[in-house]
Amino acid sequence: MTTNDNWRMETVAIHAGKEIDPTTGAVMPPLHLSTTYERKADGSYHNGFMYIRGDNPTRRSLEDALCALEGGICAATFASGMAAIMTVFQALRPGDHVLIPDDIYFGTKVMIAELFTPWGLSSEAVDMTDLDAVRAAMRPNTRMLWIETPSNPLLKITDIAAVAEIAHEAGAILVCDSTWPSPALQRTLELGADLSVHATTKYLGGHSDMLGGAVIAKENSPFFDSVRMIQQNGGAVPSPFDCWLLLRGIRTLPYRMRGHCENAQRVADYLSHHPKIEKVYYPGLASHPGHAIAARQMSGFGGMLSIGLAPDSLHTGEQNARRMANRTKLFVQATSLGGVESLIEHRASIEGAVTNAPANLLRLSVGLEHPDDIIADLEQALSDEVTLERLSV
Repeated sequence: MTTNDNWRMETVAIHAGKEIDPTTGAVMPPLHLSTTYERKADGSYHNGFMYIRGDNPTRRSLEDALCALEGGICAATFASGMAAIMTVFQALRPGDHVLIPDDIYFGTKVMIAELFTPWGLSSEAVDMTDLDAVRAAMRPNTRMLWIETPSNPLLKITDIAAVAEIAHEAGAILVCDSTWPSPALQRTLELGADLSVHATTKYLGGHSDMLGGAVIAKENSPFFDSVRMIQQNGGAVPSPFDCWLLLRGIRTLPYRMRGHCENAQRVADYLSHHPKIEKVYYPGLASHPGHAIAARQMSGFGGMLSIGLAPDSLHTGEQNARRMANRTKLFVQATSLGGVESLIEHRASIEGAVTNAPANLLRLSVGLEHPDDIIADLEQALSDEVTLERLSV
């Protein structure tokens, strides 16, 4: 279905990439599982579909929907978020220089260090919130600036429009990992990015039951053509069923994100006044250094936040962080984010010796449970054991 430019996000999410099935009249798009397609007598293919590695009707519907959500011209969907990220970096050339954030998703950092640095890609980590530092780090061979905003796990906020201007003045492209805000909260391409990258496993899918990634482009460029070519030759494509699940998840994205934002804001407000919490990393707090920029470029502050546990007379901040994570009952200790359920994780222990995450930090993916129940679970996890024992008497 062709979306109306005047439609709001809620309407676009429901109707984007959806056509009435001409054969059956089905309102919801069918799931096309076929891996291959019949050739006509003259050797051509029905509707352009030849083999699943190149295209698939369900995947095409998904990519149309993502373009509508992001305001992009073209999109490529992948088997995972990491496959999407890897393909973007593969579209560069040995000898190219890339600027990346000093607070970046751990998987991206490891990929660059272990795969692309030996391959000949040069990269430099810079504080993307410091525009002077970004300008100073630019080189003649800088081809791409990679940003995350909010960043993972410290929730730094980058001024997308300002960094886009720096990139474009130098003839580089700006790529934004938009997984955390999703298009429901941040229209990355409209703010100046050339490519928006997602782990669709997270908020876009929204139910912790599918794996996927996506790259959406503001315009069809030679660079995006390279992304498509690498994907088709490498075969990093999603299954039709995962595409179908993702399309289903997108239909409720704006309403889910509204709930995630409301719950996370309440949690952040509660924890910011708790004596056992040393720091709350959440751009919805007026005390956050990126609050004003986030308020300008986002329609909501997101469902992710991180907290730093304070030390006490008996334990370090790290020990208190681990104790808190071990004592939650509603929150599940698990790696991922963006589902309807609340998750908590001690990032430093997951990432190991090369982590940049503070040892006392916990990352919270605030779910869609009732906010009073979420806060009650955090409160009991932070309570003194003696108090809990007294309450049980």
